[in-house]
Amino acid sequence: MAYWITEEKMTSYREHMVQEELAPDTIKKYLRDIRAFAAWLEECAAGRRGKNGEISPGGGQAGAEEVLSGREQPGTEQRFSAGKLLPDDGIHKSEASLEEKTAIPVDKEASTGWKTHLTKAGYAPSTINAMLSSLNGFFEFLGWEECRVKFLKIQRRAFREQEKELSRTEYERLLKTARANGNSRLALLLETICATGIRVSEVKYITVEAFSRRRADISLKGKIRTILLPGKLCKKLRDYARKQNITTGEIFITRKGTGMSRCQIWREMKKLCGKAGVNPSKVFPHNLRHLFARTFYKICRDIVKLADVLGHSRIETTRIYLMSTGENHAQQMEKLGLVS
Repeated sequence: MAYWITEEKMTSYREHMVQEELAPDTIKKYLRDIRAFAAWLEECAAGRRGKNGEISPGGGQAGAEEVLSGREQPGTEQRFSAGKLLPDDGIHKSEASLEEKTAIPVDKEASTGWKTHLTKAGYAPSTINAMLSSLNGFFEFLGWEECRVKFLKIQRRAFREQEKELSRTEYERLLKTARANGNSRLALLLETICATGIRVSEVKYITVEAFSRRRADISLKGKIRTILLPGKLCKKLRDYARKQNITTGEIFITRKGTGMSRCQIWREMKKLCGKAGVNPSKVFPHNLRHLFARTFYKICRDIVKLADVLGHSRIETTRIYLMSTGENHAQQMEKLGLVS
């Protein structure tokens, strides 16, 4: 049986994910991955690629990579058009939309070829598996079980890359730089994330009402958990809200009164790197969450409690946060004294 990806199927899948209460950013990510696969199929049909993932001579730029990077493109073989905005949350804004159907059918060969292409393109194994998961979910929804593709097998690492681990000293330099720059909002935001271990998507739950109760009730990924706010943090939040004349709702807002977006937080953090003397590869919101996890575990040594605080359903996920760096791992190996 021949299967085709169409805009109608994409819309149905989007509506299904909305009904399943997936987060808007998650839905957008899944749809972007599926559209990238569809764009790659168009390239195969146009003769620019083979299904084995190879680029044919004279192939030009790859539309699939443009979709994955979030850039708009004018269209491939006239089957993609830029920026069709669908209702509700506007998830499809600035993304390519299928006008008809993919030029060639979807089958097992196509999905495994996509995996081969991603591997040859140099994507990290974890990134490839995440993109394959998006595709498999779509296939499962449509009943295309024979098109599902196996994930890459990744051996669990025993240590974390040194160049990606944010130290406490570097964190304190970021705070100092933010304050020196007169960005009290960013400095307090960094402290709030690092002192509570919340995700960047959970910053909106830090409200006037939350610091008044000294706790924030967070609803995310179908789960509700309560985060206790340290007394010193509550005082800082209260003082900041008073200065900014914020009497209710979110603390971290823009001049227009809307909550800070993930991209805005990320961008402001990156601007600190140069003056703070911290490698940009270490500076992103989730790394503050990792620093919280390591610090919390050093004090309580209870990984189950830490998993509850972080909102993890699986202890295996929490273990990733506690991996030592490669340098620490090497020091431990030296201490074995097994080489004379």
